[in-house]
Amino acid sequence: MFKTLRNAFKIKDVRTKLIYTFMMLVVTRIGSQLPIPGVETSFFKDFFAQQNNDAFGFFNAVTGSSFTNMSVFALSITPYITSSIIMQLLTIAIPKLEEMQQDGEDGRKKIAEYTRYVTVALALIESIAMAIGFGGQGLLKEYNILSVIIVVVTMTAGSALLMWIGERITEKGVGNGISIVLLFNIISSFPSDAFTLYTKFMSGKSVAVAAVAAIIIIAITAAIVVFVIILQDGERRIPVQYSKKMQGRKMVGGQASNIPLKVNTAGVIPVIFASSIMSFPVVISQFLGNRINYDSIGGHILSALSSSNWFKPERPLYSIGLLVYIALIIVFAYFYTSITFNPLEVANNMKKSGGFIPGIRPGKPTSDYLNSILNYIVFIGACGLSIVCIIPIMVSGLFSVSRLSFGGTSLIIIVSVVLETLKAIESQMLVRYYKGFLND
Repeated sequence: MFKTLRNAFKIKDVRTKLIYTFMMLVVTRIGSQLPIPGVETSFFKDFFAQQNNDAFGFFNAVTGSSFTNMSVFALSITPYITSSIIMQLLTIAIPKLEEMQQDGEDGRKKIAEYTRYVTVALALIESIAMAIGFGGQGLLKEYNILSVIIVVVTMTAGSALLMWIGERITEKGVGNGISIVLLFNIISSFPSDAFTLYTKFMSGKSVAVAAVAAIIIIAITAAIVVFVIILQDGERRIPVQYSKKMQGRKMVGGQASNIPLKVNTAGVIPVIFASSIMSFPVVISQFLGNRINYDSIGGHILSALSSSNWFKPERPLYSIGLLVYIALIIVFAYFYTSITFNPLEVANNMKKSGGFIPGIRPGKPTSDYLNSILNYIVFIGACGLSIVCIIPIMVSGLFSVSRLSFGGTSLIIIVSVVLETLKAIESQMLVRYYKGFLND
């Protein structure tokens, strides 16, 4: 990784793009420190401390703590991420959008335009709900129509600006701008998380104990990172052979290729979906002023849905929610894979191109074969995702560590974005080398 970056800085074009990307990221961090006018910036920090759950933990991580600080970038790029997922699902469900996506560059530009509109609409809805729902509970210093309008306009504009910054990075910088902004936000929480771990495991301990604790923490983190890298890069390659055919006076075809099926086909999407569904009832209860008796059956169910109550020795029954969480990850892994990869379509395209899997008949037998392998590797990928997400939760519950922004979901995003960005840098360097070779 460091060798790639060092070589990239030797090339003027790539160096300029890297500097541009960095400067735009600096703007995002400056904006995350600017408070919204008329807002009590410590409201959500105190609110979360009283609630003792992590329903908003991941949301705060992806916003780079802008949410708890109630800055102009409080919503960050979460509306854009949500709108992108919605548009991706609608593309599968609505034939007109699917045709538009297959129209090439013009179609993709049109879908990107629709995604922007949905992003602004979602940011507007979220900011209105937040300003009205929490405004009267202490979020706003003066709860009136003018204060609500200021908060709504500022948060919506901040989200739109971050979306614009992400697109500019994609166009003039390096890699996917939205992913890089998300990565930068998550990394910004590292110092506070490191301080939390230091306070819990090393502060006040002897040098030997503190050193052993530091080594264990670093070893566990490194092991998880390596596991995530293997999970992200792991794939099953299905060999494909193309038959020869006459074209004019020549025989063409006969090449050997493969279909790469990624182990983690759905990426981090199943974890985000599962976490959202698990936290939704808890968020609604807080939004309504937390008027729920936690000694009732409903209160116990809400406690079981919150991951902050899992692996607690004094409350073992609440860990039942962990089983629901794992089941949701597996279900959404299969669901998302089913709408993004169609074995029957792949089999038909292979048949039209004269391709076949050795030992498997073309058509439906090929589709059934791909589907059986896909079901197997998706289950492995979903189990891997579950392990990555559970380890930080288990450490937090068993050792009573306060909520960390840096969790399993964050690690998956970090590793995937870093690998994606490095590949983008290497491809731009390769293009630059080819241009230099041709110019010579």
